[in-house]
Amino acid sequence: MSMRESFNPKSYELDKSFRLTRFTELKGTGCKVPQDVLQKLLESLQENHFQEDEQFLGAVMPRLGIGMDTCVIPLRHGGLSLVQTTDYIYPIADDPYMMGRIACANVLIDNKMTDRERDKVMPLIIEGFKDAAEEAETSVTGGQTVLNPWIVLGGVATTVCQPSEFIMPDNAVPGDVLVLTKPLGTQVAVAVHQWLDIPEKWNEIKLVITQEDVEPAYQEAMMNMTRLNKTAAGLMHTFSAHPATDITGFGIWGHVQNLVKQQRNEVSFVIHSLPVLAKMAAVSKACGNMFGLMHGTCPETSGGLLICLPREQAARFYAEIKSPKYGEGHQAWIIGIVDKDNRTTRMIDKPRIIEVAPQVATQKVNPTPGATS
Repeated sequence: MSMRESFNPKSYELDKSFRLTRFTELKGTGCKVPQDVLQKLLESLQENHFQEDEQFLGAVMPRLGIGMDTCVIPLRHGGLSLVQTTDYIYPIADDPYMMGRIACANVLIDNKMTDRERDKVMPLIIEGFKDAAEEAETSVTGGQTVLNPWIVLGGVATTVCQPSEFIMPDNAVPGDVLVLTKPLGTQVAVAVHQWLDIPEKWNEIKLVITQEDVEPAYQEAMMNMTRLNKTAAGLMHTFSAHPATDITGFGIWGHVQNLVKQQRNEVSFVIHSLPVLAKMAAVSKACGNMFGLMHGTCPETSGGLLICLPREQAARFYAEIKSPKYGEGHQAWIIGIVDKDNRTTRMIDKPRIIEVAPQVATQKVNPTPGATS
């Protein structure tokens, strides 16, 4: 997807001060129940996820632990399985169309909107959601609408697969490398963009970032959040990938911990590098690490895939995903290794911070219906 012009509320007959993020107190996936609390609440649902696979209607049923947000259920006929996940988020972007795309990609108040604002904004959100679904070669087929004081956007993604069409997240082996396909720091970039209008917040960080740096970082975050993981997922099959997970509300540290607990082999994941949107590491440090970015606990929205790849395939995966035939913007970094150990996770004391420069300045801009230059 190429970059779009900024959303202009006045073009849609809205007040110039309209901000979609004003209609929620929680941002993106920052609304997650803390991981340790969630694990405790759900532990009774699965006493031992290392036991042997279950038999279901004569078929082997792969077991996924409670930390994963996907289910795989064998169906009655034809060796098929139902693969399903659900997710929803609160607004993280002020552009309704982009927020719709982000919400779709993330699946794949006392303030109340007036009826007039709702009628202008909701069609844009739905259009963005639908466009992202079509890009993923799927469709939106109904849903549920309820009254809520906050805007909540999300959905359920469902598909039916042959066993060869999906990769179970449980087969990492020592010697694999950990590859990440989107940079970290989207939540920080969005917060900084909002702080431009909050002088007391801006004063905390103005010594480490300029106003000219903020917009490219924000646009890069938007592009990453709206970019599907479709290409990376397809290349997993091409290059014999082992397990993978997406990086979202628990941050990279939380999702890596969840993934290592699913492994059949006794392995450990060691993180040695963190690719981060340019300037966001400095901002996080200036804020006293309030975001948890350097510790891997900063929530991400519609983040990339964390993939365990055989070491000999990693370089080929890296080169292929950057090919122009998949469109602009795809990236990948080796951020760690798989060792032999008892299903543990470790980050080295001083992980290498990889500053990821914005790419949006080089991308073409498509006009947004109703937007102005």
